[in-house]
Formats: sequence, C-alpha cells, structure tokens
Amino acid sequence: MADFRKTGSALSIATEAASLRWLGETADDGGVATAQLTGADPDAGYLTTAYIPSASPSAADAYEFGQRLARTHAAGASYFGAPPPGVGADASYAHVQISMPGPGLSWGEFYAEHRMAPYVRDAVDRGSISSSGAAKLEAAMRRIAAGDHDSALPSLCRERGVAAARTHGDLWGGNVMWRPEAVLIDPVAHGAHAETDLGALHLFGSSHLRDTMAGYQSVSRLDDGWEERIGLHQLHMLLVHAVLFGGSYGPQTVAVAARYA
Repeated sequence: MADFRKTGSALSIATEAASLRWLGETADDGGVATAQLTGADPDAGYLTTAYIPSASPSAADAYEFGQRLARTHAAGASYFGAPPPGVGADASYAHVQISMPGPGLSWGEFYAEHRMAPYVRDAVDRGSISSSGAAKLEAAMRRIAAGDHDSALPSLCRERGVAAARTHGDLWGGNVMWRPEAVLIDPVAHGAHAETDLGALHLFGSSHLRDTMAGYQSVSRLDDGWEERIGLHQLHMLLVHAVLFGGSYGPQTVAVAARYA
C-alpha cells in the first residue's frame, strides 16, 4: 500500500515531523505507537507516513492504549511549552498555533497566557465570543494563571521526576487510529499537563474511552479531582473551534470557562 502524503506550510510540516519522531521515541519504552514517518521536506511543504490499515478496537485494545499513553506522557519534557527537538520558538499544526515560551512558567501561566489568550482575542475579533463572554474567559484565565487550578502530574510522571508531560497536543479521538492497537497521527507535541491530552479525548469521544482511562490509571494515577478538571483542559480546543467554526462553540466555551472563573 502506498505511503500517505500530507501537504502544508513549512512550519506545520516541520512541527509534525519533529512531533512524530519525539513521540515515537517512547514506543520502545512501552509508549503509544505513532504513524511511521517515511519522508519529510518542510521547504517543499510535504511529509509522508506509512499507510495505516484501519480496524475496530476492542475494550482490551483501548485499555492498552491508556497504559501506553501514560508511558508516553511520563517520557517527559523539560518544561511547560517545551517543543520537540528541532522545532524553534514557534510551532504549528494546521490551525493550532503555539508560541513556545522559555522555561520557568507554571502550568497555569503557560495554559492561560500561551494556549488560551491568543484564541480569546481571535474569537472576539471574529464575533464568535461576545465582550461579556470574553470577560468570563478572562476571569477564568486570571485564576488559571494564578495557579488556582494547578494539579499534580500523574503518578508515573512524578516518579520519573519530569517537569512536564510529553503530550500529543491535539489528541481528539480522530487523531487516534486503530489497527486494532492505537496509533497516533497529526501531533503538535509539546511539554504540557497530561490531563490536557485526556481532556481532548473526552471532548469529542474516543472508542471505549472508559477502558482507556482505566488502563491509564493502572499505570499512572491521576491527581484527585481530575474528572472536575476535564472541562478546564478542554478550553484551548474549544477556543480553537470557536475561532474556526463559530456557531455554538463560542457559548459552549464561555459556559465551560465560567465553571473555573
């Protein structure tokens, strides 16, 4: 079967190729498999990956995915916002733009200032979020940046002493393929909180998600109260959708943010 070819900007191709390599390093330590990169030319604007035959996963496959995802996260990153090796201060995957800060930020500062704030401005400019909605988001961001909603990384991350989890960065269910074991595609990997990947899985659903979470927790326990923080860790992805698609995503984003304001 022929390789899968993908085109994009030089920055998005470089980011995705580096992300696939960085996440793929964890497979030998029991992490999740990634799409096999067979070629990349950022200047020409394309990369190719080996074709992935699709299958339907079982509950056991989803449980194993959770276990492997926990190990991928625990491979770690040097700080919140750290890019994959070979990616500079800016990273991009399609619509997801990340300005990578240097070391020294708490999770809350990174998430509020570098993941949320740019999209709040865009959503207001596009009319997806009203000024009153933006005020609620800004109230939530103040609390997030202040550390009011910070939580510990999962237990395996803490045992390994990593500063941040090594995350996929855009882990909605469509970016998990099954053969039937899980394979990650389309990452914008960076150092972040592990719960942000898990929140993304919950936003649009993933096959046998309950089993995935059970598998994850069997390897790396989440900090108490993680279920109440799911919405918190979905705010970036909701803001991206409010900017891109408008409609109900704007009010939904504001409603979720209000719970943390």
